[in-house]
Amino acid sequence: MSRIGVFICHCGENISRTVDVEQVAQAARQMVGVTYACDYKYMCSDPGQTLLKKAVAEHRLEGIVVAACSPRMHEKTFRNAAQAAGLNPFLCEMANIREHCSWVHDDRVEATAKATDIVHMLVERVRKNKKLIPITVPVTKRALIIGGGIAGIQAALDIADCGHQVVLVEREPSIGGHMAMLSETFPTLDCSQCIMTPRMVDVVNHPKITLHTYSEIESVDGYIGNFSITIKKKARSVDMAKCTGCGVCMEKCPQKKIPNEFDKNLGFRPAIYVPFPQAVPNTPVIDREHCTKFINGKCGVCQKVCGPGAVDYEQQDELIVEQVGAIVVATGFKLYDITEKPKGSAIKGYGEFGHGKIPDVIDGLTFERLASASGPTGGKIIRPSDGKEPKQVVFVQCVGSRAREKGISYCSKVCCMYTAKHTMLYKHKVHDGQAYVFFMDARTPGKSYDEFWRRAIEEEEAVYIRGMVSRVYQKGDKVVVMGSDIAVGVQVEIEADLVVLATAIQPRDGADTLAQKLGISYDKYNFYSEAHAKLRPVECATAGIYLAGACQGPKDIPDTVSQASAAAAKVMTLFSKDQLEREPIVARVNEKFCVGCLACKKVCAYGAVEEKEIRDRQGNLIRVVAYVNPGVCSGCGTCQATCPSKSVELDGYTDEQVMAMLETL
Repeated sequence: MSRIGVFICHCGENISRTVDVEQVAQAARQMVGVTYACDYKYMCSDPGQTLLKKAVAEHRLEGIVVAACSPRMHEKTFRNAAQAAGLNPFLCEMANIREHCSWVHDDRVEATAKATDIVHMLVERVRKNKKLIPITVPVTKRALIIGGGIAGIQAALDIADCGHQVVLVEREPSIGGHMAMLSETFPTLDCSQCIMTPRMVDVVNHPKITLHTYSEIESVDGYIGNFSITIKKKARSVDMAKCTGCGVCMEKCPQKKIPNEFDKNLGFRPAIYVPFPQAVPNTPVIDREHCTKFINGKCGVCQKVCGPGAVDYEQQDELIVEQVGAIVVATGFKLYDITEKPKGSAIKGYGEFGHGKIPDVIDGLTFERLASASGPTGGKIIRPSDGKEPKQVVFVQCVGSRAREKGISYCSKVCCMYTAKHTMLYKHKVHDGQAYVFFMDARTPGKSYDEFWRRAIEEEEAVYIRGMVSRVYQKGDKVVVMGSDIAVGVQVEIEADLVVLATAIQPRDGADTLAQKLGISYDKYNFYSEAHAKLRPVECATAGIYLAGACQGPKDIPDTVSQASAAAAKVMTLFSKDQLEREPIVARVNEKFCVGCLACKKVCAYGAVEEKEIRDRQGNLIRVVAYVNPGVCSGCGTCQATCPSKSVELDGYTDEQVMAMLETL
């Protein structure tokens, strides 16, 4: 390729403040193969792209190098401009002289020299570029939603309402997630169940939604537009087709003293149960760990009293395979475990707060169940230890959040707001009670959030104490909270009837295992990672997989619903075409030199490498070689770097191109 155009961007002052862009453009004109070179203030702007298109036409350019910011920002922008000018878009490359040069250097002379070298390398690469044709793959217009909380429900309804089939998988016996456990929601204090339950019913009644509850993802195969999902549907021991939801089995079950997880163990449930009265589906499940029939073979009362004959002790787990084109991950969160750990335990806990040892020290979700009209106390705030109404309640914020010594450095985002809500709910139910809040600072970034927080102080008379709690201990029937008030510089000691801890939000258990099945990345906390924090906030690096809700990071309900709808919109964009075009920057195997060691298959994070049999004309097996499925390959290049026989090359990054770039240095 001998007619290359080089376009140097000032990026306002981001690049030109450190790099002499005019000098880089002048040096580019002297490079072999360069026909035209110029600089411009903002190459990504409409005038900048117009300049590029005109230059292609006037100088009959065969390749383009744009020296600007990261390709992650604007590579697609400039490739679209090149295509509009009549060039193959993959003959346009970006030289990153912002993040890789101007932003990391202070010396203008050295930065200019480095920028020139970076441009020179990209010119050499473009000289050896070849036209690439986008890969087309068929699209299965069916979506999988993993998680049946508010995020999964919103995404499922949005996609289904647009006419596409949806498979919704929830590992609990009912959809609803944590939102179904809440009493009221901030900042409007509307009933959580009133918002949630109609949408749950919409899901189960929607003709386009297939609901798999009490189920988990067993394996994920395939690629964008063509995923094959194996779902493990756990045995409920109740035939959902026969069950009428009459509840006689639960009423007659003799084993009724099992702690109710949905009510945070404040109440009890039978061995055959539905998690809560508004559960969807409203079909019981048998807890085999506590059912007498499964423990010793005795009892069987539920089967005897079941009129429709729905109870089936012989029911087994089953595997279901679903074909989908896109996946939305909405697995939600769990609360940080603050239970006091035994001595010698390797797990970091919050023993100083006495949770798990002092019965009247609870977490925020337990307080929600106390305050909920559908909770175990009918909405009456009581002390778990004796059932009495607490007259003084201490709320402690940032328990686990922003605590580097506990291994969590992030803010959980919702704690300030739900603690303010808790003080209001408490005051509404215990009019002569007093709420105290220990806090470091208040973070109220949402619409009407700050006003809501101030209302807790000004109208509900909650006393906010800026300081940390050092110790919580039992003293008679009181719980003593020791802390500091840094505003006035004194130690504070409050004898409380109840202590509520605002604990950190964490990813659900098994988040890392699911991520590995899906082939998506996650951070050190096991929150799932988006492809780009600003430009692709709901997409994963693995094409066709999207994120919604608190599985990505701590979120409140409005943000969760917004992200769920955004993920649904991405899915519908994918489903808008029968054929999907993918970038052709994928790995290819030279079968002549491949020795069949399959080292590339072992390191491929996307499962794109397969075994291919080479046979003679008579059908006899000669040898096995590696084959890269272009529909799955994400172009990471790991296989190319690993291959001992150098049989794998990445289109756009061939050995010839890379060596040419290195030789220029």
